[in-house]
Amino acid sequence: MNRDYAKYALRRVLQALVVILLAYVFTFVVISVLPGDPVTTTLRNPSNGFTEEEINRIVSYYGLDRPVYEQLWESLSRFVTGDLGVSLRSGLPVSRMIGEVLGSTVLLATSALAVALLLAFGVGFGVRHLPRNRGQGVLRAFPSLFLSLPNFVIGLALINVFAFQVGLFQVIDAEGGAATFFAAVALGIPVSAQVAEVLVANLDHEGSQEYASVALSRGLGRTRLFLRHLLKPSALPVVTVIALTVGELLGGAVITEQIFGRTGIGSLVERSVTTQDLPVLQAVVTLAAVVFVLVNLLADLVYPLLDPRVRLGDGRPRERAEVTT
Repeated sequence: MNRDYAKYALRRVLQALVVILLAYVFTFVVISVLPGDPVTTTLRNPSNGFTEEEINRIVSYYGLDRPVYEQLWESLSRFVTGDLGVSLRSGLPVSRMIGEVLGSTVLLATSALAVALLLAFGVGFGVRHLPRNRGQGVLRAFPSLFLSLPNFVIGLALINVFAFQVGLFQVIDAEGGAATFFAAVALGIPVSAQVAEVLVANLDHEGSQEYASVALSRGLGRTRLFLRHLLKPSALPVVTVIALTVGELLGGAVITEQIFGRTGIGSLVERSVTTQDLPVLQAVVTLAAVVFVLVNLLADLVYPLLDPRVRLGDGRPRERAEVTT
């Protein structure tokens, strides 16, 4: 198992590196094939205030006076060393600009994930404890309801109720603890729908197994059965779902930051789009791809360790056809 797992892990790491490089190449090519050389066009816009010497220096830095394949190689070489280029608007290193706002977005995304997991756990716990005619049907409808509510609608409702009417937080203090909490709730509710749907389905499957019926017949309480026997096997597929919802968290964070007035990746993207700061946009797109790939890689590496029924064959984790007890 250890040798097979090492081979599997190495293969997955190499695949992740290839995907990240391809994502960077793709964004570079898309920018390069745009008509009119958008970088130079931005530099020569009189409203940006660049002198001819500054323009020549930036053109030389990005290699815009050389063939596209040389530009790609130069850009890719800088990317591998952590150099994401220089902003066309501020002249600051892009890595520094992203570093200044990344912490706020990471805090929002991780808080939203925690909210989503708590909501999904609450729905799953309630479904296993409430009788079918006393609220269980309502809980089972929550994932569909959560999924149908866009995060910007939830955010505006939370601001109207808890900021303007109740006064639990102030809109002008968007980075405060209370404001961060409600922003995380707005972002976490739609994400929780997918997690809860998978968790409830697997709890139903595990709860119908013979071992669950035997445990109940021997006097084991529903809460202990849920925590000790049903939750762990039911939560394993949730690992995969969480990895797949990272993109939704990142995309939703951009919208949520704008609604709550937070300074993060969302505000940086908005400014970069408005000012056509292409190096910053390329870096943000690449960063999103890196985060998504790394989280999915982590899920792939953790899943075989959590579930002993998973065997490693041709590089992908597969569940054994037969499980011995």
